[in-house]
Parts: sequence; C-alpha cells; structure tokens
Amino acid sequence: MDLTERQNEIEKFMEENEMEGTPEFRIMDLVSEVGEVVKDATKSANYGLETENLSVKEDELGDVLFSLLAVCNDLDIDAEEALQTALDKYSARIEEKGDPGSK
Repeated sequence: MDLTERQNEIEKFMEENEMEGTPEFRIMDLVSEVGEVVKDATKSANYGLETENLSVKEDELGDVLFSLLAVCNDLDIDAEEALQTALDKYSARIEEKGDPGSK
C-alpha cells in the first residue's frame, strides 16, 4: 500500500470513528506524539549517555505517522507529493552545497 492509500485509509478511519478535529488540534496531537518518541529515546539512551541502548516503540512511531497523515488530510495536502517535494529540496541542497542542511 502506498502513502496515498494510507492517507485515504486514515481519512476513512477518522470519519467512521467520528474523530473530528481542527487542523490546530491535529498539529498539537502530532507534536504530542513526537514527544512520546523523544521520551522513549531519551529514557532508553539515558539522555544520550548510553546510545547503544536507544529504543523507540514501533507503536509510537505509528502514532506519529497516523497524526501526520491526519494533519495532511485536514490541510488538503497530498502526503506523497509533500514527501517528494522534501526529497527534491534536499537533493538540490546536496547538489548545490554538498549538504542537506538549510544553512
């Protein structure tokens, strides 16, 4: 299943389960879910002192993806196109200056 199909699946799931929300709420939810990933990483790696112990739960990453696709739906953004735009941007930066960073 490609990203567009997943995005459509999320939209249908949210409609069927009456998970209404505003884009602002969805963005706050996304940030919260990313925070859960950070919490897992920080705790498991002892704040970077034990990087060999780094562990992030799969379901937490799934929550981030779910939330991100929900944001895309609310903002009428095609996630697959957005990802391609980002890849193109990073490729251009690497080609121009040898680094994907923005500065």
